[in-house]
Amino acid sequence: MRPSHLFLAVLVAAVWGVNFTVIEIGLDHFPPLLFSALRFLVAALPAVFLVGRPNVAWKWILGVGLALGVAKFGLLFVGMDAGMPGGLSSLVLQVQAVFTALFAFALLGERPSKIRLVGMAVALAGIGVAAVDEGASGPLGGFALVVAAAACWGVSNILTRKASPPDALNFMIWVSTVPVLPLLALSLLLEGPSRDLDALRGLDWQGAGTVLFVAWIATVFGFGAWGWLLRRHPASTVAPFSLLVPVFGMSSAALFLGESVTPLRWCAAALLVGGVALASVSLRRPTAQVPPAGVPAPGAAVGRS
Repeated sequence: MRPSHLFLAVLVAAVWGVNFTVIEIGLDHFPPLLFSALRFLVAALPAVFLVGRPNVAWKWILGVGLALGVAKFGLLFVGMDAGMPGGLSSLVLQVQAVFTALFAFALLGERPSKIRLVGMAVALAGIGVAAVDEGASGPLGGFALVVAAAACWGVSNILTRKASPPDALNFMIWVSTVPVLPLLALSLLLEGPSRDLDALRGLDWQGAGTVLFVAWIATVFGFGAWGWLLRRHPASTVAPFSLLVPVFGMSSAALFLGESVTPLRWCAAALLVGGVALASVSLRRPTAQVPPAGVPAPGAAVGRS
């Protein structure tokens, strides 16, 4: 990989890691479901006129849009709003690799290798340690919602694998059109129109900046750059850079939000990242798969929110 490509891969991981801190800041300005809807609205509507027609069947766009956009991001934002720290969220979401492998076995008949089973067990041990740490310092409800978000991400990985989109950016932009109306409807139903209107009326530069960052920097730039790298390098070369996401996520949360990183959390990070790395090992020749959330789906390393 050229130095410029190496820099781009690290930059994307940094953007996706810092994105968790930006989300946490944005949740001070918006209800979680409304914030998630605005993310997809701002990312999708201007961009659909630039990327051309969708290059996969609509059933895959709808399926991934609901699993990834509505379920995964809805649960993630609600979980973080319920008290799940941004840095820890960036780490716990990495268990999506385990869910992906399990769903691939159940639905696609892909038998995991022994080393991948060991990696899954290690990653799950990391989740257990993280749960103990969060139970000692914060609400377990938010933790459970983020784990559920990781499971939904695993479902979207399987759907993306079946879709096999040839262009990651085109696919992600069209996927981003799907969650807008469902998330807005859920926000009106669960968060209330008055709360939503208050948030929009009180919009300031910081709130607008968080929406623009998660929509254009983390989504459009992140997916576009990651897909560009995957078209030029094997997935096995690009995917390991996504393991840097929780490093940047936890570091930025500690730096900008004062989020503490306890010894238990460091232990959970080592187990999760190490386990996911093992679970991502493939003994077969790798193929350049397209990620639904910045990561090559089943069998590759994980990514960000």
